[in-house]
Amino acid sequence: MVEATFDVTGLLGHRYRTDDFYEVGREKIREYARAVQDFHPAHWSEDAAGELGYAGLVAPTTFISTVAMLANRRLLETVMTGYDVVVQTDQVFEMYKPVLTGDRLISDVELSSVRRIGGRDLLTITNTFTDRTGDVVQIMHTTVLGLTGADVDAEISDTIERVVMSGLDTPPRTTASAAEANGSSPGDAEYGTTARLSPISRTRTPQTTLRFDDITVGDELPARSVNLTRGDLVNYAGVAGDVNPIHWHAEIAALAGLPDVIAHGMLTMGLGAGFVTGWLGDPGAMIRYGVRLSNYTVIEAASAGTVEFTGRIKSVDPDTRTAVVVIVAKSSGRKVFGLATADVRLT
Repeated sequence: MVEATFDVTGLLGHRYRTDDFYEVGREKIREYARAVQDFHPAHWSEDAAGELGYAGLVAPTTFISTVAMLANRRLLETVMTGYDVVVQTDQVFEMYKPVLTGDRLISDVELSSVRRIGGRDLLTITNTFTDRTGDVVQIMHTTVLGLTGADVDAEISDTIERVVMSGLDTPPRTTASAAEANGSSPGDAEYGTTARLSPISRTRTPQTTLRFDDITVGDELPARSVNLTRGDLVNYAGVAGDVNPIHWHAEIAALAGLPDVIAHGMLTMGLGAGFVTGWLGDPGAMIRYGVRLSNYTVIEAASAGTVEFTGRIKSVDPDTRTAVVVIVAKSSGRKVFGLATADVRLT
């Protein structure tokens, strides 16, 4: 067991910029879309994406979390080494520009909030993603609960060492730099320069299936039920780069105090985002997505787990032709999302 050796509150504001860009690949978009069971044609076909006005395949809403997984590794392996387990609690995505095939994304990483509640640390990591034009594409806020040996079984650290994947300590990539991705000089790439929020997601004309004039407050979205197996969890772990074994190793899950292996919070969020964008008909018409996790989806070895999604329109804004959708996700009768909303734009 590793005890915390630092006062994490003193690290509030710790930040850095990744030293290499992430290039969004065509097949990676398809892999991720398959992992979150999002079969909107714009994630799979250039022709379908082109009909919606996109120059390439559109990445699913939560795809950016895979980029953050790489960018945040330095923070998790240095600043936050005092925690035996990190549990995700809240997630917010702010979309300013659709992520497309070929985009080169740079991430600024910041420990933007530290709170101590009930003797435990609640930390928020903010990722700001910019593309080669220097525009902010997305901002992602991830809130996690840091658990030490006082909260989980003392054997968990040693057991994780025995089962976690090899090769995580990969050498740094030096083929290109973040500055090259933006076409700027190294000095310009220093963290702290004023970033421009891209206006595209809030100014482009969405190609939604429904028109704004056709919706009213209280309208319900068509329900969706999704099955998840252990294989789905292993696949998502590989595609997203989430190596936490509580999602695929029953012994580790038990040591963490869980009833069994559980689905990734980000996986259920990805399913929920696809539930909404499938209804919209245009995956780039969502401009904000926020989820608070209140429970988990248990996936037993002998049977699939099920997540049921429902939604309704909470409010509308005629001036901006936008609406707020409330999303409910349940598994085995338990609410997985404590509060989940999506801000969307309609034709």
